[in-house]
Amino acid sequence: MSTIAFIGLGNMGGPMAANLVSAGHRVQGFDLDAEALGRAAQAGVSAAESAVGAVDGADIVLTMLPAGRHVLDCYRGPGGVLAAAPPGALLIDCSTIDVADARAVHQAAADSGRQSVDAPVSGGVVGAENATLTFMAGGEETAFARAEPVLAAMGRRVVHCGPGGAGQAAKICNNMILGVSMIAVSEAFVLGEALGLTHQALFDVASAASGQCWALTTNCPVPGPVPGSPANREYRPGFATALMAKDLGLAANALAESGVDGELGAHAARVYAALAEGSAAGQDFSAVVNDIRARSRRPDGTPPARGEDGAS
Repeated sequence: MSTIAFIGLGNMGGPMAANLVSAGHRVQGFDLDAEALGRAAQAGVSAAESAVGAVDGADIVLTMLPAGRHVLDCYRGPGGVLAAAPPGALLIDCSTIDVADARAVHQAAADSGRQSVDAPVSGGVVGAENATLTFMAGGEETAFARAEPVLAAMGRRVVHCGPGGAGQAAKICNNMILGVSMIAVSEAFVLGEALGLTHQALFDVASAASGQCWALTTNCPVPGPVPGSPANREYRPGFATALMAKDLGLAANALAESGVDGELGAHAARVYAALAEGSAAGQDFSAVVNDIRARSRRPDGTPPARGEDGAS
């Protein structure tokens, strides 16, 4: 088994590190948040006083941080990972960041003589806790071969998407699909309410017809049809609106930089950016249904029905 440094032990990183401990690895962790570090220590992670301390003697350095600037800052500089990690350490970044930043991280690792993999995840907090995440990996074949068994201890599926940055590219494309589809599903439920359909009736039809998708059948945005969806837990995430806004912002940037006319992706980014500025920022991203409902009006000026069953 390996000695793994895990930097970033928040809602995702904490349970991921705990699963590595359960798989038999020695995990040395660090987080700026003392409470997060304490929770990880209770799960068997050896708490370090700094990122430099965490990477001491590590075979693998794994980062799970909020944004590209945090990853680059963690890697570079006199107190960074690249200055402190053992020469042969494999570097794995599981953060969701801009493709350009991911490629810059790969270049910095290569300049230091180390192999690296970008491996963002899909599956949310539940997937992190249950070790059922999907990893989208970018990097050289030999680096991926080293990373795969470690990633497999934290997830159900590990896909090698291509060279450095390809994992991040796959992640933002996937989440663009997810954001757009959640808005479409939510608009359909609000329209159904206005037309007199119950939530259950619409779900029973769409879930078995061409409207079937993950946003409907797993993360249904209205209470009732899918008992495990955040809508039945007052929209506790799950995958928070603020995180979806971040990912769609990355997708919108990529659309613009690539010259792709992605109208729906750009629109979804604007919808979630606005939603993330308000009280829904910490709610599950499926709470967009409430925003759509609040902004909707019938021809007579009254809002659509908002009963539990969605009937008029």
